[in-house]
Parts: sequence; structure tokens; C-alpha cells
Amino acid sequence: METLRERKKQRTRDALLRAAVELFTTRGYDRTTVDDIAEAVDVSQRTFFRYYAGKEEAALALQELVVARFVEAVRERPADEAPMEALKQAVLEGWQTLNEVIEAVVPVELYLRMYRVIESTPVLLAAHLRRNMEIEEAMARVLAEREGLDVDADPRPRLAVAVFGGVMRVTERQWSTGEDFSLEAMRALTISYLEQVGPALTENWRTR
Repeated sequence: METLRERKKQRTRDALLRAAVELFTTRGYDRTTVDDIAEAVDVSQRTFFRYYAGKEEAALALQELVVARFVEAVRERPADEAPMEALKQAVLEGWQTLNEVIEAVVPVELYLRMYRVIESTPVLLAAHLRRNMEIEEAMARVLAEREGLDVDADPRPRLAVAVFGGVMRVTERQWSTGEDFSLEAMRALTISYLEQVGPALTENWRTR
């Protein structure tokens, strides 16, 4: 059972994250300092560093939250589902609980706006892509475990995750630069792109 101390720490962590995202999306990442974030929550800089290693970690924290939920969703998919189908269903069904996960910390609108901040800030984009590589390795190991494979002997888990990750990356980029910046638009684009993976990889495009 969660203690009063743990709840207080979680409230402080969430408050710092909410303040950071609000400042990053209104003032800009580069023009926001750790002191600005701490001041917005009325805590010391030292307190900020108890929860986040720096403002880069705070900027990517919401994405980390969503990804952690996705990894667990894949792990919990039915064992008889094909690997790519498990990845696809985990992300599509995840949209149903995304609002709940994000809204516990910040309005979904702020979460969506952070995508554009990340895409337009070189240091954040680099960190985001680097983290994606780490996540893909973790996901490959989850798939290998599901299928009873040795991830270092069988290339299929890493190949499947690489394809899936590439699709998600293209989806993020297209959505973040498009005119419709809603969660519904991102979901629709994700479904559309995932459905095209098979034809894109196996069909002759000239004869279609």
C-alpha cells in the first residue's frame, strides 16, 4: 500500500513535470532553466534534482511514461499472436488508455505539444532517437522471450522491432508537422501506416 510519504513524493514529481512541460511548450526548451521549473513549483533547485537528472530528462518523461506502458502491453498480449500483430495491437489498444495515463500528470494537449518541442529542438531530438534505440532493444528481448527465441542467435525479433519502430517514427514526424494535431489524427495515421507495412515490404509497387 502506498504510504503518505510516497504519495507526497509523487505529487512533487508530477508538479515538477507539469511545470517543465508548460514552460517548454510556452517559453521554449532552450529558454527554460531548471531554476525556472523549480520556482514554478516553489521548491529548490536541489529538490528538482532529486527527481530528475536535468531538464532533458524532464522533457522526455511523458514519452517515457507512455513507452513503459507500451512495453508492458506487448508483454501481456496473447501468446498465440504473431509478433508484428502483438506490437500493432499493443499500440492501437494503448490509445484507449493513453488519455488516462497522461491526464494523471498533464492535459493531453500539453503532451501532444511536447512532440513539436522535441522535433524542433536538436538536443532533445537526438536524445529521443537515442532512447528509441534502447527501447527497440528492450522490445526485441520481450518478443524473443514471448517466442522462446535467443535474441542474439535469431535476428527476427530485432528485425520486427526495427520495422515497427521505423513506422512509428515516420508516423510521429508526419503527424507533428501536419495540420491536424489532434490525438485522433495521430491514431488514424498510425493505423493507416501500420496497415501498409505488409504491402510496402512484399508487393511490387510498379504493378499495383
